[in-house]
Amino acid sequence: MEPSATEIIMNRIVRLLALAALAGFGAISVMTQTPVAAQQSLSFKQTLNRSVGASYLLFLPKGYGEDAAKQWPLMLFLHGAGERGDNLALVAVHGPPKLVANQPDFPFILVSPQCPEGQTWDNDTLLALLDQVMGKYSVDPGRVYLTGLSMGGFGTWSLGIAHPEKFAAIAPICGGGDVIKVLLADPAKAPALRSLPVWAFHGGKDPVVNPAESQRMVDALKRVGCEDVRLTVYPEAQHDSWTETYNNPELYRWFLSHHRE
Repeated sequence: MEPSATEIIMNRIVRLLALAALAGFGAISVMTQTPVAAQQSLSFKQTLNRSVGASYLLFLPKGYGEDAAKQWPLMLFLHGAGERGDNLALVAVHGPPKLVANQPDFPFILVSPQCPEGQTWDNDTLLALLDQVMGKYSVDPGRVYLTGLSMGGFGTWSLGIAHPEKFAAIAPICGGGDVIKVLLADPAKAPALRSLPVWAFHGGKDPVVNPAESQRMVDALKRVGCEDVRLTVYPEAQHDSWTETYNNPELYRWFLSHHRE
């Protein structure tokens, strides 16, 4: 019995679908096996030279220089966005640079750079400044501390996570950071990152930087094995969580309780 017209049409449709499937499979197979067949494999290398610099306030504690052999702890303070510019007086509006005006017994060498207008904190500039100050003054390299507020809190997270080996402890205030740089940190720096003490602070009602930004960074550090990390949230504080923080003597005792080998 000869097939009907309907059966002939159906058989043709099945064959066409089968051919289409085979064609598609073949194309997928070629793509899988030779993903760069139409591309060149190249590499790029170039040396870039940068010139960096910054103006900064420097505080030397009472008694500095009396004993030439004595090494002092150093605190690097990063201000917020509102203090950027070329007027160093702005740097002393908040935080430790404000406190030392009336506290000559402040036990740290205090370095407070100013970020230029229209810019944010640059790690290379801060590292260069830190190296210069440590080479010029009697600094204990095992007691170098980092802190900052708002934009400076972001800068503290950035510099501390990128170079944990430089700091004995860090205290970012109402800031945030790049979680992926914690989770995918340079394996060579992983031990220093895991041993970096971190005390973060944030206002619970901060309308400028969500408190979740600090929480995310703390959670990421815990995830990679950092044990000495904590977050203090002031339930009723808004963006200004730095005044209460920097007025608390416990912060400075906490800093000095840590030493980087």
